[in-house]
Amino acid sequence: MITTSGLTKVYRSRGREVTALDGVDLHVREGEVYGVIGQSGAGKSSLIRCVNLLERPTSGTVTVAGQDLTALAGRGPRAGKELREARSRIGMVFQHFNLLSSRTVQDNVELPLEILGLSGQARSRKALELLDLVGLADKARSYPAQLSGGQKQRVGIARALAGDPKVLLSDEATSALDPETTRSILQLLRDLNQQLGLTVLLITHEMDVVKSVCDSAALMESGRIVESGTVSELLATPGSELAAALFPVSGDTTGDDRTVVDVTFLGEAATRPVISQLSRTYNIDISILGAAMDTVAGKQVGRMRIELPGRFEDNVVPIGFLREQGLQVDIAGEDPAPTPESEPQLVKEGAK
Repeated sequence: MITTSGLTKVYRSRGREVTALDGVDLHVREGEVYGVIGQSGAGKSSLIRCVNLLERPTSGTVTVAGQDLTALAGRGPRAGKELREARSRIGMVFQHFNLLSSRTVQDNVELPLEILGLSGQARSRKALELLDLVGLADKARSYPAQLSGGQKQRVGIARALAGDPKVLLSDEATSALDPETTRSILQLLRDLNQQLGLTVLLITHEMDVVKSVCDSAALMESGRIVESGTVSELLATPGSELAAALFPVSGDTTGDDRTVVDVTFLGEAATRPVISQLSRTYNIDISILGAAMDTVAGKQVGRMRIELPGRFEDNVVPIGFLREQGLQVDIAGEDPAPTPESEPQLVKEGAK
């Protein structure tokens, strides 16, 4: 649904050049919620603004729903008719709501419908339907100043849906909200994704956003995507930075003659007593140094750091037992080479 190829954006100011995007290749499948995560300055906002051509890429292509938007950009600073029409089918939700304070909630939702040329009656009917969809049917005549932050963002989402888009872009839509409101907005986005078949591209710096609603994710650093894949694939990939950040576990070895192992449980494996089976089968004492468990993309996922007696060479068989149970096993402190099965799942920087 959304594909960028070799996307580059260079800003020039006072004789200096700053590369915000450096050859970004991104593929978002139809109907999924895709999260792009990274620290400030990683290039996330430049990426999402290039996806709908609010920022003109320096080079590369952007394709949305099979249409090459970069081919529609034209040469002048203003968007041509074809690009404006293409943008009308892409909804955009902003971090700071961008509502007009002088207009009512309903009027704010009607604004893009006015631009599209709909009659007053059609605009009113559509706006009220959308406000009901986002849970604000009773706030149609209110003004933005009378709303909470979460309610303002719901208005922003309703406005983004006015053109019946198939793609919804969210630029840090929850970063200005408290945790409880953030959860409700994320659940709304997931519900809209499922009810309307929306493809959602989320830009965020919060790992909980990826954990809560994303089917796939990408990690950005210094204008490049250094890792990407479905969340399940990433969690099962040795050495995944995103997996470690989603489920951080800590704990140091208690001695040189001990082996520390990070174990990832996915799906049904998360509920099986695998560690106790390991202890009984091989008659070994196992120390649990840290653990975390949660639900990701509708699946139960857990990570555990355990300590086994003896060095690595003494624990080859027990570690093999864990892998035979379908668990992802990483030896703490080592940087394992990707297995053949994991290579297509993990896109590393420089891979083409």
